[in-house]
Amino acid sequence: MKRNLFFDLDRTLWDFEQNSTAVLQQLFDETQSEHQLPSFQKFMQTYKEINAALWVKYGKKKITKEELRKERFRKTFFKLDLLNDEISTYFEEQYVKRAPYQTKLFPNTLETLKLLKEDGYRMHIITNGFQEVQHIKLENCALAPFFDAIICSEEVGVNKPDIRIFQYALGKANAVANETVMIGDDLQVDVFGAERAGIHGVHFDSNKRFSRKNNDNRINDLSELPDLLPWILK
Repeated sequence: MKRNLFFDLDRTLWDFEQNSTAVLQQLFDETQSEHQLPSFQKFMQTYKEINAALWVKYGKKKITKEELRKERFRKTFFKLDLLNDEISTYFEEQYVKRAPYQTKLFPNTLETLKLLKEDGYRMHIITNGFQEVQHIKLENCALAPFFDAIICSEEVGVNKPDIRIFQYALGKANAVANETVMIGDDLQVDVFGAERAGIHGVHFDSNKRFSRKNNDNRINDLSELPDLLPWILK
């Protein structure tokens, strides 16, 4: 049996929150004195709210990738009463340049992937992230050698949890749905989306936000995955 695993990238393998915060802290420190920015905490709270809302719009195809990238900082500074195109443009350009080169992974990521590869699993990525930056992350963090197919939503034209991206991924990976497992941090997008396509889902809940139920396939640490998979694919 050709056992296939699909992984989400951001917030599942690549620690998006820590990497993103590190870059935004750099940019904030570089510009704070000149532009009299508020506290970093206030900036981040505002940015996260606006960025999350824009990603929802992007997922529904109400805005483009370019609009998302531009508007998340313009709207943030507007809400903070900083009507300055110079600073929002600087954040927009520098964030896209710097963020993909951050290297913080979740604990036990590389060790777990190595073990799974040795156990004969074929592994792939399905991500809603933008294609050009996701490939940089994979290469820069030594993740690329573990994965065969890299499926970005941009190339498919639909985002997770749309069933079509999972069907496309199965075809590209030459995988059979009931012999395949999807691992991701978003219960709705990754797990339920995959299950609607007939793929087994594993929820990566690193912050332990959900209570465990008897029928849950849920892990809090990636190191739990190798022992769980045989029970799912038996």
